[in-house]
Amino acid sequence: MTSKTSVAALALLMLIPMSLQAQWKPAPTSDLPHLPDGRPDLDRPSPRGADGKPDLSGVWNIRAVDSERYRLFLASDFSDIPLLPAARQLYDKRLAADGAGRPAERCLPHGLPVDMLLRDSPIRIIHTPALVVILLEQMNHFRQIPTAGRELVADAQPTWFGYSTGKWEDDEFVVDTIGFNDETWLDNRGLPHSDALRLTERFKRVTVGRMDVTFTVQDPKAFTRPWSVSVRFELLPDADLLENICENNKWVPRSPPK
Repeated sequence: MTSKTSVAALALLMLIPMSLQAQWKPAPTSDLPHLPDGRPDLDRPSPRGADGKPDLSGVWNIRAVDSERYRLFLASDFSDIPLLPAARQLYDKRLAADGAGRPAERCLPHGLPVDMLLRDSPIRIIHTPALVVILLEQMNHFRQIPTAGRELVADAQPTWFGYSTGKWEDDEFVVDTIGFNDETWLDNRGLPHSDALRLTERFKRVTVGRMDVTFTVQDPKAFTRPWSVSVRFELLPDADLLENICENNKWVPRSPPK
């Protein structure tokens, strides 16, 4: 093997994401039901909390086929998504640049919902009676979702992940989020939104190992009507999140000291 081939092979290997198990020792989840052979029984009915509602706690990752479907759907010609002319023009411009200039290139958040839908970046949900916390492995960001009757604030200070409140509708946990800035993209190739974005997420844990989530986007400045994407998340038993720090300027040449 030539030196050039060796370097190319090494570079290719560096691009292949390692599994959680390869990077992190197993973190046994003590409250999971198990089969006689010791494997987690992921098909049992969803666990429930003291209030009788499904417990959303755990480390989750979007199902591979849904992650790919989401990526392809939002990279399509948007025949099913009603973009307004100005938003279409901006998206076409970003597509022509193949997504160059995305916020993540500057160590800024991908944003929602895309930060929830990256196959190689799981999330951890911490479910308490008054607060649901979502830890994102991607850049170690987090979301706080109060459930104790907090109302949305119409003039909330714009932020990268918005201002959220959660409530239960039967066995679905419904999260409404507003107060976004307009800096993030709805997908990795540049689907735009405005500061009028309202994101509604409906979480439904069906079994121990399966959680269905529907994301509904409403933004009268970018779309003519609301539209939705439904995906499935899979529990990652005995897993933990890894440290994920953005260091996009690590290899930038530095000026020599004078």
